[in-house]
Amino acid sequence: MIRVMLVDDQTLVRQGVKSLLQLAEDIEVVGEASDGAEALEMMPKLSPDVLLLDLRMPNVNGLQVLEELAARDQQPPTLILTTFDDDELVLAGIRAGAKGYLLKDVALEELLNAVRALASGNTLVNPAITDRLLQGLKGHQTSFSALEQPEAMTQRETEILRLMAGGYSNKEIARALDVAEGTIKNHVSNILSKMGVRDRTRAVLKAIEAGLI
Repeated sequence: MIRVMLVDDQTLVRQGVKSLLQLAEDIEVVGEASDGAEALEMMPKLSPDVLLLDLRMPNVNGLQVLEELAARDQQPPTLILTTFDDDELVLAGIRAGAKGYLLKDVALEELLNAVRALASGNTLVNPAITDRLLQGLKGHQTSFSALEQPEAMTQRETEILRLMAGGYSNKEIARALDVAEGTIKNHVSNILSKMGVRDRTRAVLKAIEAGLI
């Protein structure tokens, strides 16, 4: 069972997302918070597998929640709940550790797949705003640990990096390139090592900063 926590100051948004999640037999909503302070208080008790987090909240906002959870070493895989005009906040949220983002009017299948993807260790980027997101990343310096000059990538690794930037899972990349999923996992591991980063999201950010994709 995947344990999910919802954090959003808009009651209708929380109710809508919760009602969708409740349709899945393998997902359980273990908690809801209407602001960041409440979320930070509840998190240690609930230990969710996935956090769905709004960024625009009064008092303690979503970015502050991410930063505080990271400082505590208690940050679960987090999906930002966003709208089309929130590109800058999405960028800041990803830099603060979020693994991806969802639009607030997300469809049922997309929502469930996103939660399952994060619970399985993947990242998620909605293709609808990927291009704008990637454009926004250009020219920004990373604020996390990484090699200043990544090791040279092979042509296949660069190809996989581009697909990772589109939010595709290892399975989807393997299908697109007609290779075994285990082969992709090995490539991803090599990519993270060459960049000196610990996860796929940071690999994409560093690749964009370095002009690799």
